[in-house]
Amino acid sequence: MAKGERKKALRGRAGRMKGGRGSGKASAGYVRLWGRHPVEAALKNPARQHRKLWATRDGIDSLDGELPPDFPVEYADVTDLARLVAKDAPHQGLVLECEPLDDVFLDDVANGDPARPVVVLDQVTDPHNVGAILRSAAAFGAGCIVTQDRHAPPEGGVIAKSASGALETVPWVRVVNLARALDELADAGYWRIGLAGEAEATLAESLTTGAVALVLGAEGEGMRHNIAQHCDALAKLPITSAIESLNVSNAAAIALYAAATRKGD
Repeated sequence: MAKGERKKALRGRAGRMKGGRGSGKASAGYVRLWGRHPVEAALKNPARQHRKLWATRDGIDSLDGELPPDFPVEYADVTDLARLVAKDAPHQGLVLECEPLDDVFLDDVANGDPARPVVVLDQVTDPHNVGAILRSAAAFGAGCIVTQDRHAPPEGGVIAKSASGALETVPWVRVVNLARALDELADAGYWRIGLAGEAEATLAESLTTGAVALVLGAEGEGMRHNIAQHCDALAKLPITSAIESLNVSNAAAIALYAAATRKGD
């Protein structure tokens, strides 16, 4: 289908926006996403169940894909859309309300493929960081990210915007007990490397040719002691003394690049 035809197909049932003066929170049981990349990725994700799309006409024209003829689209102006999202969020003329993604289980996605590292996050709670890590995970072919459910941000628009579509493509495993999840990864054949600034070895020295799980802690506090004890090795990134540490999302991107480019024996 030609691009012009795709854009035309995206114009579903239009109507005047109703209930557009909310707090930026989704209706109960739904999540709200905004911005072209997150919304387009969610619309293309067959695992997503959608409730409603609010959009400007320019926002609709920017999309690439198809919607069913009866897809619930309501046209709105930029000011109305701003009331549907977090304060000052760049919605780019598109706001989508949909159901959360189904739960993903570790044994369904951690298959021990050496080419697909697993990223484990210990108490990384900033949604911008989690979203950026999802984006890097997609870029470097990670198998999934793993977080502890009660010490991670909920699925939502801030994460989706930072992830730039990767929320829809990278499995996100939320577990009750992170140490137990690390044990399960070890049983599945993963070499668990915890990133720690105080480590003696560098990440390059600690990487193996087999499946790896990269474990990162929150900025400042780092990994908890119990989580570090469940790693097979601790490693540092070889940064200079000019700076104390890296943002956790930057560290994850570098670690994923190192895992993707390691050489076999």
